[in-house]
Amino acid sequence: MRKTRRKAGAAGGSGALGRAGRGRLAPAEGGLRAVQRQVLRSFATTGRAPAASGLAGTAARYGTTAREALAGLHAGDFLELGPGGDIRAAYLFSAVPTPHVVRIAGGPRVHAMCAIDALVIAAMLGTNVAITSADPRTGEPVTVTVQAGAETAVWRPPAAVVFYGQRTSCGPAGGGAATQAVPPAAEVCCGYVNFFTTPASGAAWAGACAEVTGQVLGQTTALRLGAAVFGGLLAGA
Repeated sequence: MRKTRRKAGAAGGSGALGRAGRGRLAPAEGGLRAVQRQVLRSFATTGRAPAASGLAGTAARYGTTAREALAGLHAGDFLELGPGGDIRAAYLFSAVPTPHVVRIAGGPRVHAMCAIDALVIAAMLGTNVAITSADPRTGEPVTVTVQAGAETAVWRPPAAVVFYGQRTSCGPAGGGAATQAVPPAAEVCCGYVNFFTTPASGAAWAGACAEVTGQVLGQTTALRLGAAVFGGLLAGA
């Protein structure tokens, strides 16, 4: 598989997507993990982020408030809050529209933050999903039907791939990128992890973006990467 300006660790959990190898599961202390999982379940069952008031009971069991727990999750890059404190995203889900639409079997229609996030929803929830996206270079549709567990999938077109990229010339945004060793994935990664109709299309798109490093991932590799980084978020919950 062709690689494009590969950066060390770009296809593993060592970059922004995997929090520099620290993973996406929040620590249990302070109720962070419990609140994170409740947020994820809300997206998975209703298609929407919960209001802070709906998280109050969970947070209270850990001697904290929903606002404090959400602030901690935001600071750790487990989710993203908007200026008013509302939940804009919780890796894997986005509360605002993205190019990656996921229909959960027996559940709602949701937006994923990036192509890898969309692929791993089936593994996290243990259910089938149907993904609709588009090649950002050509606008041509890409669809992926992923079976529960995310071990097998049907891709259309059959040559479709994922470009796994990261913006390297990221300046501070509200101080976040300047003060964190690993900038939030929503800033530097999510917009550059997309589906493409062919490996050549992904490489051509990346070649036109001087500020982006990364590589084209084959279908099996993309599925495995997502499961490795995100698949256990609800395991044992």
